[in-house]
Amino acid sequence: MLQSFHQEILIEAGCDEAGRGCYAGPVFAAAVILPKSFQHPVLNDSKQLTATQRYELRKVIEKEAITYAIAMIDEGEIDRINILQASFKAMHLALDELKIIPELLLIDGNRFTPYKSIPHHCIVEGDGKYASIAAASILAKTYRDDYMLRLHNEHPHYNWKKNKGYGTKEHRAAIDVHGLCKYHRKSFNIGGNNID
Repeated sequence: MLQSFHQEILIEAGCDEAGRGCYAGPVFAAAVILPKSFQHPVLNDSKQLTATQRYELRKVIEKEAITYAIAMIDEGEIDRINILQASFKAMHLALDELKIIPELLLIDGNRFTPYKSIPHHCIVEGDGKYASIAAASILAKTYRDDYMLRLHNEHPHYNWKKNKGYGTKEHRAAIDVHGLCKYHRKSFNIGGNNID
């Protein structure tokens, strides 16, 4: 069972992103404030769950969260500011949309650009430790997967409905045949095709 909170006094928001290591498509981020009493036996890092479990948990999170928000930064902006900064910016945009201002941020990972004057803790593998970060990881992942399914319909030969834009062997082979499309991140070294 994940820890419900980091401390008992301040209002905490968990933040995580999805799609940072992809060849194509945007990076998504989510911010979630859960009730202190929130617990769920299946809740975990989104990567440890099946797609069915993630979508079932998304319904629970959206129903029971005090507030949540999702944001994205597209591949063009990723190329302009780099993927790390784009991940932080997506988290900031999600935080902007929360209906309650958090007093402490729990960030998955080891780095973060401070958000306003709100203190934060960077927690490596935090999505496997704290409920609010796990919830954010699930929202970011499922919303991004939905988005990549829509892009798949435009460019089915890359099979994004399956690989979601990650650099699988199949995706790399499709790039070799069809080249890069407008949704690929041109600043990434994709199969030796770095055209930054």
